[in-house]
Amino acid sequence: MAARKPSTERQRRVGAELRRMREHIGMTINEAAAVHRTDRTTVSNTESARSGVSSDRVRVWAANYRCPEAGYVEALAEMARERGVNWWDEFRSTLPAGLLDIAEMEHHAAALRSAQIMHLPGVLQTPDYMRGIFAEAVPAMDPADLDRHVDFRFRRAALLDRPEPPPCEFLIHETALRMSFGGRKALRGQLDHLLEQAERPGLAVRVVPFSAGGFANAGSSTLYACGPVPQLDTVQIDVPTGVTFLHAETYLVNYRAVLDRMRARALDPAASLDFVRQVVMEI
Repeated sequence: MAARKPSTERQRRVGAELRRMREHIGMTINEAAAVHRTDRTTVSNTESARSGVSSDRVRVWAANYRCPEAGYVEALAEMARERGVNWWDEFRSTLPAGLLDIAEMEHHAAALRSAQIMHLPGVLQTPDYMRGIFAEAVPAMDPADLDRHVDFRFRRAALLDRPEPPPCEFLIHETALRMSFGGRKALRGQLDHLLEQAERPGLAVRVVPFSAGGFANAGSSTLYACGPVPQLDTVQIDVPTGVTFLHAETYLVNYRAVLDRMRARALDPAASLDFVRQVVMEI
């Protein structure tokens, strides 16, 4: 029997939501197993994504948990549906799983909000700028690995070319506009590309200048992916060991507030693009 592929963040999220439903009504795993007419191992393995779950099972278990939110249940059942092979699966044996999970999250997002402090958002980066960032990696990447990272990040931007791309808001601190990854030429090309991408319908770039002062969570970047329903939103943050995904309600509420407060300090889109043009002239 072939070994099952490691679970993705999206699959783990389905299991976590089923566990959340069960715990919300105070039902133990043994009680849930009895209600579902299965065993506790099946319940545990499903909640931890050690085994897969069908859309029908999601609906049945949600009904057994008396979950009243039909839209939430149907969105969760859709998440459980088999999606087949996607472009990021080509990199499954050569790149960290967390990077693939980011691509999957962006692909399925209903909308994206991003707060960037030190460099430009990944889906808006040029290859030369990417190479400048990856050149600073510790330990250093070998040429083949660097090429894979650049190719992968470049292909993430394809979501903006879809017939109906997700609305995107990119909050970018002035620091990111001035950090010269890859040198002055790469930075200038990157900022020109940013100005071009900002003309896309549904894509908003908002700059937070130095003059705006401090703001919440200023020390780290944030990617907030809106799900089909608010309960299925996801926050992704970078940590020294890789990437982390957060979806507990408290985290979602707090990070929405962080982004809203940063947005309040940012220039409006038109003034932001004028600001970027001024930075380009100074390079």
